[in-house]
Amino acid sequence: FLASKEQFHAYLRAGGQPSSGDQEEKEEEDGESREDAGVEKEPTERKRARGQNKSRPCMKPNHYEQSRLCPSVTQGCAEKCYFGARCRFLHDVGEYMAVKPADLGHSCVLFETFGKCIYGVTCRFAQAHLGDGYQNIVNTDLAKQWEGKSLVRNSLSKDLQHQLRKRKFSFKKADEYLRGLAKPHGDGGKGCKATGPDVLQSPGPTGGEDASSIKTVGPVTDEDVIKLRSCEKKKLEIQGKLYLAPLTTCGNLPFRRICKRFGADVTCGEMAVCTNLLQGQSSEWALLKRHHTEDVFGVQLEGAFPDTMTKCAELLNQTIEVDFVDINVGCPIDLVYKKGGGCALMTRSNKFEQIIRGMNSVLDVPLTVKIRTGVQEKINLAHKIIPKIREWGASMVTLHGRSREQRYTRGADWDYIAECAKIASPMPLFGNGDILSYEDANRAMQMGVSGIMIARGALIKPWLFTEIKEQRHWDISSSERFDILKDFTRYGLEHWGSDTQGVEKTRKFLLEWLSFLCRYIPVGLLEHLPQKINERPPYYMGRDYLETLMASQNVDDWIKISELLLGPVPTTFTFLPKHKANSYR
Repeated sequence: FLASKEQFHAYLRAGGQPSSGDQEEKEEEDGESREDAGVEKEPTERKRARGQNKSRPCMKPNHYEQSRLCPSVTQGCAEKCYFGARCRFLHDVGEYMAVKPADLGHSCVLFETFGKCIYGVTCRFAQAHLGDGYQNIVNTDLAKQWEGKSLVRNSLSKDLQHQLRKRKFSFKKADEYLRGLAKPHGDGGKGCKATGPDVLQSPGPTGGEDASSIKTVGPVTDEDVIKLRSCEKKKLEIQGKLYLAPLTTCGNLPFRRICKRFGADVTCGEMAVCTNLLQGQSSEWALLKRHHTEDVFGVQLEGAFPDTMTKCAELLNQTIEVDFVDINVGCPIDLVYKKGGGCALMTRSNKFEQIIRGMNSVLDVPLTVKIRTGVQEKINLAHKIIPKIREWGASMVTLHGRSREQRYTRGADWDYIAECAKIASPMPLFGNGDILSYEDANRAMQMGVSGIMIARGALIKPWLFTEIKEQRHWDISSSERFDILKDFTRYGLEHWGSDTQGVEKTRKFLLEWLSFLCRYIPVGLLEHLPQKINERPPYYMGRDYLETLMASQNVDDWIKISELLLGPVPTTFTFLPKHKANSYR
């Protein structure tokens, strides 16, 4: 219990024996001699690291492969290579195969699932589907079953990307709303009162009002009024449901599929930056992808200004398939906050109002908002701003029971969440914070919230949704947990690809997730139930080798787990988790 992390992992590496037989005795003698001399003994436990590893190494595909095959060859059209003789990739398959790293396994997930692997010879499991002369074998019968079917929706087409980059996409409704904001009015130039719900009542959680409920303030012409098609507005009926939070870094599509399988009712994509979406950035649009098994799915947007947020909402309303759009007003990171987005919007009420009214006016689906208790630790703002959010037209609010300054320190304030739930009524309010067991979920629901959002709890144990629905503690075995990792790996290869780049991207996100999974303490080892989310247990040995390995807080052991699933890491491989709290070397 008193050992440091380094001592504990040295103990494990030595096969359960002290790394040096006399080391502990020597330390005790040294400690006694220092005490005799009046020297205070140094504490064995060091201060925990916090924040992000902003200077962590960035591994790129060319760090893994010295020579890459041109995509035109993989797609069977080498003669149409756009760069021709200037192309820096290989065009000779034999030359590529001579330097290609060894295959990682005998079965290819893509070939077994779809009957064809689109990565051909570049697949790291290519021996499963390569014939004579490196020809890519196709299982015709299986491939026909998938013709015309799309497992993943909301992809960015080349045509749409071209329109966005050339600024040829039409934002008719957004421009109409923004013109109203730009008109001078007698309210100090704010302008939004002539076009927001003081002019027309935006739809609330019940779907909105009809045109007869439009209220005017001051002289308003027909051009000033933005007519909402409230009859076409979809309803968001998720009260009492389990909502998987839009988790940054680990909240990708493969992870959502895992949580969906364990009982998550509502899923949401990772936070997407609206300016990047408007520029047609492929990496940002990837955050919007929706798997066909996600029956209630939303996307989360981040932005600081009414023009970009309203245009982005109209863009998504026309081009992707979602059930709701969420505004992230709870993001605490400096990069977002200093630009006026995230938590900063809670103190910029004029901009916040214009964003909600504008987005609501162009969306056919409900608009939801995620907020924190406030910016400063002891100054709560949520109870003041929630009635305004309801008035401005949001359909639902999710409240994380901590301030921006708190980040994830100390417990979430559920008494305050209960107070805000009463204030928000009849608008639904979901509570979020510190839910890691079905008892935590039951207590949260007794606070009067409409439902609960689960974030870190799902990262630590994704089977939490099953525990809540079945009202039990699941003493899940290490082999069952390893099967979950196998599924994640398979989903990752489907999503990111089975070539070297896809394999290493899957590995990267697996390692990020393992930095949270290691916090789980098996039920059978606990002295008391349930485990609390912010508790840090003493270092312990599991009931078998795999359980001990999964409990390790050492990066080397996480890499070892990834190698069991994805083969050996490249020789130049390095990894450091995104969050310092999980960064154990």
